Amino acid sequence: MRRVIVLAAAGLSLAGCASFSMDTFKSAPTPVTVQFDSNPPGADVVTSIGPGCKTPCSIPVAAEAGFSASFTLPKYQPMTVPVTVTRVPGDFTTAASTVVDPSPVFAELQPMTPPRRAARKAAKKRAAVPAAAAPAEGSPFPAPAR
Repeated sequence: MRRVIVLAAAGLSLAGCASFSMDTFKSAPTPVTVQFDSNPPGADVVTSIGPGCKTPCSIPVAAEAGFSASFTLPKYQPMTVPVTVTRVPGDFTTAASTVVDPSPVFAELQPMTPPRRAARKAAKKRAAVPAAAAPAEGSPFPAPAR
């Protein structure tokens, strides 16, 4: 009877090992700091993973995350830049490293272009002339049909 109890206890302890995983020893990915800059400076940058700031600035993000950064500034066209964060695992001879591409994340913002003066003048001229105006006397073109 004593052998049966010992074998049953050993079997129960081994059954618990079946659910054991090495994932419990893995640490959470360490955040990496990503630099953001723009020309002109002072743009608002918001990432697709949540945090944002005003350039020039830096934001900590989780390693092994791909995201996009959207830059906005009044009187400038908005711009979105894709960012890749790759964690390269280390081994016994090298340390683990994290690669951010691009680094720093930079946006060259373009000013919004107002309508050109010539286009505005032409639009004003078209608005001033009625659509059904008759051709001038002696014009080689016939009057428009109604």
